Amino acid sequence: MGVFMRDTDAFTWYMERDPILRSTVVAVAWLDRSPDWDTLVARLERASRLLPILRQRVFVPPIRLATPRWMVDGRFDLRWHLRRIDSPAPHTPETVVAIARSAAMTAFDRSFPLWEFTLVEHLEGERAALIMKMHHSLTDGLGAMQLAPLLFDLHRNPSPPTDDVEAPASEPFRTVDLVRASLVRDVGRAVGLARFAAGSVAFALGSLRHPVAAVGEVVETTRSIARTVAPILGTLSPIMKERSLGRELDLLEVQLDDLTRASAVAGGTLNDAFLAAVTGGLRRYHDRHEAPVDTLRVTMPISIRRPSDPIGGNRITLMRFAVPVSDPDPVGRIREIDRLCRDARSERSLPFTNAIAGSFNLMPAGVVGSMLKHVDFLASDVPGLTSLVHLAGARVERYSAFGPTTGSSVNLTLMSYGRTCCVGITIDSAAVPDPDVLVESLKAGFQEVLDLGGPNDGVRLPLRDGATAATPTEPAPGADPEHASDPAPAPRGA
Repeated sequence: MGVFMRDTDAFTWYMERDPILRSTVVAVAWLDRSPDWDTLVARLERASRLLPILRQRVFVPPIRLATPRWMVDGRFDLRWHLRRIDSPAPHTPETVVAIARSAAMTAFDRSFPLWEFTLVEHLEGERAALIMKMHHSLTDGLGAMQLAPLLFDLHRNPSPPTDDVEAPASEPFRTVDLVRASLVRDVGRAVGLARFAAGSVAFALGSLRHPVAAVGEVVETTRSIARTVAPILGTLSPIMKERSLGRELDLLEVQLDDLTRASAVAGGTLNDAFLAAVTGGLRRYHDRHEAPVDTLRVTMPISIRRPSDPIGGNRITLMRFAVPVSDPDPVGRIREIDRLCRDARSERSLPFTNAIAGSFNLMPAGVVGSMLKHVDFLASDVPGLTSLVHLAGARVERYSAFGPTTGSSVNLTLMSYGRTCCVGITIDSAAVPDPDVLVESLKAGFQEVLDLGGPNDGVRLPLRDGATAATPTEPAPGADPEHASDPAPAPRGA
């Protein structure tokens, strides 16, 4: 009868008791023309049959006996989740972003599966865009990329699938059955804890031989968990302090090769160069407001996804730490950020992510808010699609994602597509009442980093620099699709 959410998925569900922590992800596939509607409908119908989670809604056990459960919705109707509209005037990318902004600010109806796609047609030049809204408990960034082959094609006119996929059966239930299943799950957890305790006894007996080392392991792990869950009492930014439900969205693009080359010059990773560009922009923003700041606190999603994990789901943990801002030398910032990110990725608390999330799920929303609302910004780096793709006969010209602020002042989500890095910017309008100033500051911060690598194509602001995207380019033949020039042993982000 359905499956229980992982505690990390439930964390994104329960924290929405505070609407400012809403976990809505919005992505936009920018298309060179309108896709064939019937083909798109058939593609999503098939995808919902292959991946039951697209037909599942969330059921919460009474009195919070256990984490929520995914169960197939017997009333599933694709027409609720896939819609098409004509673009209102002036039919520009700003029109699409305005619709995406409304989607980002609107909560899901929890009576239905947690995704909504909207096709916007008749943009200028007869272009179109597909706005994809999903709840973060449904999938993280890497999980979304795993879903992509069910929606996109490598060729404009591929052969249609010939297999017949049956829809998953609906799962009727009674409340008493849900309570019983919850209690069974709790017993199973208790057994697991007993086994863990038995293992701990064996560890304790073994530690008699090496007591100093054993105590050191426990102390370091305890300190790591304490760092992970520690509440934050205030923002480091003296100006980006207010929080609200208002959002502003914007876009920034750079070439992947330019950013990779700049990171290599400084001996860092692509993610390090990305964060250094963001901090350079935030330094300029604070300086323009005569409020200089030495460091800012970032939330950085770190992927804990393993090859054996199922498609979708929220396999990330949120690490919070301070990063340098005031250093005007981008090389120095990249190197210091590289050290800080490696420390975050090696935290001993990472294996306990699900257990930590389970503990927070039982706490009042204010406790979670204290962890997240005083973070200055969120930065997420998602390795995207390395090959150019098509959607029901339309070419995807670029692909951008707007992540939730999750209580911070601004979220910057970098997603690569072909050889382009598309940065979606989600701004809390109370924290940043002058978003144009912030975006121009970020543009300068990215340019500062790109210049480390020599001649480059510069920084593009698609909503300001012209509506038509440059023709995207494929990776060079033989190039490593996971960016071979990025030396980081850990994933770029989540």
